[in-house]
Amino acid sequence: MKPTRASTLIGVAVVAAVAGFALDTALTARQSPTLLMSVPLGLTLAFIGIALLFMAAPIRRQTRGRAERRVDPMYATRVVFLAKASSICGALFGAFALGLLVYLLTRSVLPSLGSTLPNAVAFGGGIVLTVCALVAERMCIAPPPDEDDHDGRGATTA
Repeated sequence: MKPTRASTLIGVAVVAAVAGFALDTALTARQSPTLLMSVPLGLTLAFIGIALLFMAAPIRRQTRGRAERRVDPMYATRVVFLAKASSICGALFGAFALGLLVYLLTRSVLPSLGSTLPNAVAFGGGIVLTVCALVAERMCIAPPPDEDDHDGRGATTA
């Protein structure tokens, strides 16, 4: 599997930010209240990112040869897929919250902190999730095998 490309994340982020901005514009045009993300959403996104780093740590130790016991290959595969999905979701949620935040901050009347803080926390949580997921994905990459790296029985070591 190939690592997550920056162009994919940028594309998702641009579309989500435009969608967030357009949604708030449409809501305001209908004289409805603007959309606010919740503070627990941003905190949850950040917590998922940190948990993902802890899940990738045993795999990193295994790939560097410092593990006390082997890591199940299915576990490593699941962590990589979760990291890839989390980076895309973090970009999606973070950019959507950014679009909402930009809409609020570009109005002629400055909104209250109660209106901007939840969107700012959701944006920060999306950024933390994306960064942690990309780091976790890189932690799961095994170094290329050395041709001279043999154990006593003639088999190559992982």
